[in-house]
Amino acid sequence: MEALNEIKKFLLCETPDAWVKKALANQNTLLIDHANCEKKAAGTALNLLFRYIDKPALLNKISKLAREELRHFEQVIAIMKKRNIEYVLVEPCDYAGEMRKKCANHEPQKLIDILIIGAFIEACSCERFAKIAPHLDDELRAFYESLLQSEARHYQDYLTLAQQYAQKDISERIRHFAELEKSLILRKDPEFRFHSGVPAN
Repeated sequence: MEALNEIKKFLLCETPDAWVKKALANQNTLLIDHANCEKKAAGTALNLLFRYIDKPALLNKISKLAREELRHFEQVIAIMKKRNIEYVLVEPCDYAGEMRKKCANHEPQKLIDILIIGAFIEACSCERFAKIAPHLDDELRAFYESLLQSEARHYQDYLTLAQQYAQKDISERIRHFAELEKSLILRKDPEFRFHSGVPAN
């Protein structure tokens, strides 16, 4: 898949094998946190729709994205129900939160940063789906592989919008968040989550 190759170039590191091993040993937590991630992605998209009502291109792309994220959420909880996995409270890791701390607090740079961060989150998700899918049972493998195209498209949509509204080169800002994202993926994390770093134990 060409988009996946593009994403691997966009990210500065791949998902560590230690994360894959931990995910395979904790598939209930993987699915629960995956459901949470889809829900949060939809929430982020809806926040953009309410905050930036004067941007038609954003409204068009992001409204579609929000619908897809909610559909993915429904698909994950359906798989959980089928497998008798209780949807319990799981505290999120601070992957997205740490990146959002580095957002500018003034417009239009704040919007540009939010969109760039959105691109990284979607890119990381896509790369992780591709990394873990071959090791899963048939049902989960097919489901995760089915998500690759939409996650790749979401990554591209966020990045395209960031470039459009910046109206200038954003490569330096992308590099800034790429370095931060890499540090979060490669750091030791005490808790396993969908976007957590290297398992500490």
